[in-house]
Amino acid sequence: MRKILSSKLKLQCLACAVALLLALCCGCEVQRRRSDSELGLSPQQASGRHIYDQYCDRCHAPYSSRKRQGPSLRGVFKRQYLQASGLPANDDRARDIIRMGRNKMEGFSNVLTDEQVNDLLAYLHTL
Repeated sequence: MRKILSSKLKLQCLACAVALLLALCCGCEVQRRRSDSELGLSPQQASGRHIYDQYCDRCHAPYSSRKRQGPSLRGVFKRQYLQASGLPANDDRARDIIRMGRNKMEGFSNVLTDEQVNDLLAYLHTL
């Protein structure tokens, strides 16, 4: 009986060690999410970040160039053109895409108010 318990204990310790090692290795790529104040966001930009997290983040990476379903939005307003469409990278064009959608992206005109879209645009300028 003791040998069985000892073997089970060794297996459990081994499993814990493997799980810990995996967590440490995977954690190397993951960065701690910075707070709004650490990013120096205004209240409007912080509101836009919350909207981004809720509606945009699942398809658009905010701080990396990795592509998800949609293009990364990192530096979206630092470019001359919006990446996927070739439209000018300005608030008016981005607002149209947010409201009406484009290609596979659904529009959010029935979901977001004008104020929320403005907050979102303010945040996008920080990326």
